[in-house]
Amino acid sequence: MDWITGVQRAVDYVEAHMTEPIDYEEVAKQAYSSSFHFQRVFSILCGFTLGEYIRMRRLSLAGSELAASAVRVIDAAVKYGYDSSESFSRAFTRFHGVTPSQAKHGGAALKSFSPLSVKLILDGGNTMDYRIETMGAFQLICKKKQVSGKEEMTTEEITRFWQACNTDGTIPALCKYIPADNVFGNCIVGACFGKDAADNEFPYAVGAHYNGMPVAEDGLAVVEIPAHTYVAFPCVGSMPEAFERLYQQIYSEFFPTSEYQPCGGTDFEVYPSADVDNPNYTCEIWIAVEKK
Repeated sequence: MDWITGVQRAVDYVEAHMTEPIDYEEVAKQAYSSSFHFQRVFSILCGFTLGEYIRMRRLSLAGSELAASAVRVIDAAVKYGYDSSESFSRAFTRFHGVTPSQAKHGGAALKSFSPLSVKLILDGGNTMDYRIETMGAFQLICKKKQVSGKEEMTTEEITRFWQACNTDGTIPALCKYIPADNVFGNCIVGACFGKDAADNEFPYAVGAHYNGMPVAEDGLAVVEIPAHTYVAFPCVGSMPEAFERLYQQIYSEFFPTSEYQPCGGTDFEVYPSADVDNPNYTCEIWIAVEKK
């Protein structure tokens, strides 16, 4: 299944379960992806998060229903995932600019937010640098970010996680375990766990290639990374802008026309230093792939 088809399947799944609690992990499975990875790519491509998409679609549907039927405000609130009429009213008013009661009385101007339809649009003729890396199984020593893959996860959480790792001694500790002949060239990586993950409560980690030495620090774990083929893309520019531009290119330009597609394995962001504000900063994105 190609990436475009997978994203459309994920959107269709969301639309089919709009009045039910939505499991973000199940949404991502439709695109053969991890919850965190799918949410981040979705946000980069669409300009809004998966959670924002769900909320806007629900409020749009709620507005139409209130204006066209005799449904009570509290019933609409419960149907579209709100715990109380008060929280529903606040969200509804922010989105539509009118209250649910005003929508019920007719004549109020409401906003419509239509469902996504994923299409392949060929644009540009841009060049992209990449290389293919075929890797055997290896071990990663890392500090994991604990969050359920079933829930919404934001990029702000990951930024705060990196900041914590930079200040609590995690990064220097990881560097002690990097082998001389290592996969990522002495770099620290962000690992986005996919279907390989043994525990879905940990979709992301900061880590390094592991040399096998006994681990002395609490909070560090050793994870087995299966053999995969990766497409590695160099990224040049200050973060996070360059990072987001490259991800958008990868998923809107490279994968739709490539013989490769994401396979749902563990992906890596490879960082040589913490100098991420440097306009010439160079890092890499490694995405586990398979041939279509």
